[in-house]
Amino acid sequence: MEWMAWTVPTAAFFAGIALILAGMTVWELRSPCVERRGFLPISTSRGDRLFIGLLGSAYLHLLVIGVTDWSIWVASLISLVWLLVVMRWG
Repeated sequence: MEWMAWTVPTAAFFAGIALILAGMTVWELRSPCVERRGFLPISTSRGDRLFIGLLGSAYLHLLVIGVTDWSIWVASLISLVWLLVVMRWG
């Protein structure tokens, strides 16, 4: 059986997601969230906005990499900005 070869960037990505989820759990326990409406057309909680932001970031990242010849760092920066915008104003 072949095992997946984890590279440092892959491990760092998944460790970052795990840290974000752990931080969101602690934040929710210390300060329960109230659903609100932002620019998204639905009422969302922090967790909803995190999920939507991560999903949108993944698609934006793939779109930028697939359609342009920009650096992967530009795609990562655009995705990070999208995630932060959704978390703050979504």
